[in-house]
Amino acid sequence: MQKREKSFGIQMLSVQPDTKPKGCAGCNRKIKDRYLLKALDKYWHEDCLKCACCDCRLGEVGSTLYTKANLILCRRDYLRLFGVTGNCAACSKLIPAFEMVMRAKENVYHLDCFACQLCNQRFCVGDKFFLKNNMILCQSDYEEGLMKEGYAPQVTEAEATEGEDCGGPAEPAGFTDPDILEQNPKSFCL
Repeated sequence: MQKREKSFGIQMLSVQPDTKPKGCAGCNRKIKDRYLLKALDKYWHEDCLKCACCDCRLGEVGSTLYTKANLILCRRDYLRLFGVTGNCAACSKLIPAFEMVMRAKENVYHLDCFACQLCNQRFCVGDKFFLKNNMILCQSDYEEGLMKEGYAPQVTEAEATEGEDCGGPAEPAGFTDPDILEQNPKSFCL
């Protein structure tokens, strides 16, 4: 049985002057600062809640921390140590778990490889692209192929868009969230 990742929220709280100081889970000293962090149901000085690998202050790098093997980690180090790697659908080279990727259906691509596989045109937000036999094609190469070879209609048309549901155009490769493509009738959100 494989253990799932443990991610926890980090809250920054203002210390009320009339309350008894709380003890820090990192250094065991009283927290007398103006602000403190609450994570893992414990209280921390801002300087004491750090990634076990890179020593970054977790309250500054995001609102989430990860734990595994009794380590408190930032997202990048968690993915680097425990994330799943895979191969790019375009170049077949390894994609490290912490690297940002683009997804189209079940295919995963390096950001630099997410381009028309015939003319190498890179896609920008709003550009249409087509998937034909797991090849990414720009609209002009797809239409040219339709005229020359009569492509079969089993093609997915998608549009590179930035949407609220997607959280942006790229995601870390090591996460196994549902594909970043949010399907609408004939368009996708990258």
